[in-house]
Amino acid sequence: MYLSAPLPFMGQKRMFAREYIKVLEGFKDARVFVDLFGGSGLLSHITKCKRPDAEVVYNDFDNYRRRLDNIPRTNALLADLREIAKDVPRGKPIKGEARERIFERISIEEKECGYVDYITLSSSLMFSMKYKTSLEGMRKETLYNTIRMTDYPLCVDYLDGLDVASCDYRVLYERYKDTPGVVFLVDPPYLSTEVGTYRMSWRLADYLDVLKVLRDRPFVYFTSNKSQIVELCEWLGKNRAAGNPFEGCGMSEFNAHMNFSAAYTDIMLYKNNEGNAA
Repeated sequence: MYLSAPLPFMGQKRMFAREYIKVLEGFKDARVFVDLFGGSGLLSHITKCKRPDAEVVYNDFDNYRRRLDNIPRTNALLADLREIAKDVPRGKPIKGEARERIFERISIEEKECGYVDYITLSSSLMFSMKYKTSLEGMRKETLYNTIRMTDYPLCVDYLDGLDVASCDYRVLYERYKDTPGVVFLVDPPYLSTEVGTYRMSWRLADYLDVLKVLRDRPFVYFTSNKSQIVELCEWLGKNRAAGNPFEGCGMSEFNAHMNFSAAYTDIMLYKNNEGNAA
């Protein structure tokens, strides 16, 4: 059984793995586990290993399977990159000719094979947890010689026994919501954290919509203190009559720029004494 994902993935639950195993013991009557935001598949894998009698549905929306299938090519590419960077001290920036040769080798890989696992490459060439998903994105970053020194294991058994889906979590939820003995594993991209490696763009409303799947059904839900979702839900629970104070408001927006690459939108909401938006 794996206690960490075979390949790098933002948000994989390796720190929770042993604690999650303990939590699973409280769902002895469960017959189906649906991993709505499958990510690296680690939760699904652990669940199937500990509960081989249960149906475990892994929603591979981000196509982690393709990354697993390409491990041999990724290992070969990393071996070539190690050779290119062999004269650069470990942990130091890769500059000049070596940097350009690395980009040239990656470009050739993409043209000849049609695929490059940029997330795995990022983990070898950038600071921890800084991932890019394209050659263009990597060119904007400083590269470091932190290239993995050994091959990634092939992990051919990692997804054994899982029912694999690849769809919007809401579709999967509707499919299983009335299934007897179902438990939903809910690990959405965290609010107020980087979601650039996910194949989705999320707003606050999207995060709140996820909470609908938790009502009246067994679940295991993951979040972080950055998101403040738990604090928000506690406040709503104490102030059930608050409603939406912005309903019927007028709104003006102003686009502000902090520098050439960072911007945000300031918003003004207004309602007069008569309850009108103007």
